[in-house]
Amino acid sequence: MELERISTGLARLEQTPGIDHKMLTSLLDEIDRLVDLLHGAQGQIGHQLRQNEFLSSIKQRSSISGGSCDFDLPSYHYWLERSTEKRLEDLQLWISSFADIRAAISLILKLIRDSATSTNEVAESGFFQRTLETSAPFQLIRVTMPENISCFAEISGGKHRFTVRFMSTNFQDRPTQSSQDIAFILTTCAI
Repeated sequence: MELERISTGLARLEQTPGIDHKMLTSLLDEIDRLVDLLHGAQGQIGHQLRQNEFLSSIKQRSSISGGSCDFDLPSYHYWLERSTEKRLEDLQLWISSFADIRAAISLILKLIRDSATSTNEVAESGFFQRTLETSAPFQLIRVTMPENISCFAEISGGKHRFTVRFMSTNFQDRPTQSSQDIAFILTTCAI
């Protein structure tokens, strides 16, 4: 489990001079709490939703063309006519079964994002590639570019490297790689 891997890595920092031990202990306690919650969960995550007849009927009929019409799913259309507050209550109830996994994912993403390092880079002729270190691969990368550049970043990655291609389009034809050198900020995150 990713939380356990992160916990092991953070626990190694306890002996490092200059570490905020109170913050580290608090973080490790939060990770342990979430791990216990996830291991203690009864059944599969979202199991309650799979047993919900109302949602199952919508799921079953939505794959059929025109299957969500009011004569096919009258209960769904009745639900849609309920007040916004009532529908929000139902939605909150349905997603509550994901609360623990959501908290775990949020913590993992926060830790990854907080480990960010930014560098100024240039994509020569709209192309940039970097080889990944096998000992500490990036878990997340972010490309930030000036607003005045009329192109978008297309990012692809693999086990050994990642590539950023800056593409331009007229929204009529297939996008093409820019022929210009593009300056951008590369933010890499690795715990």
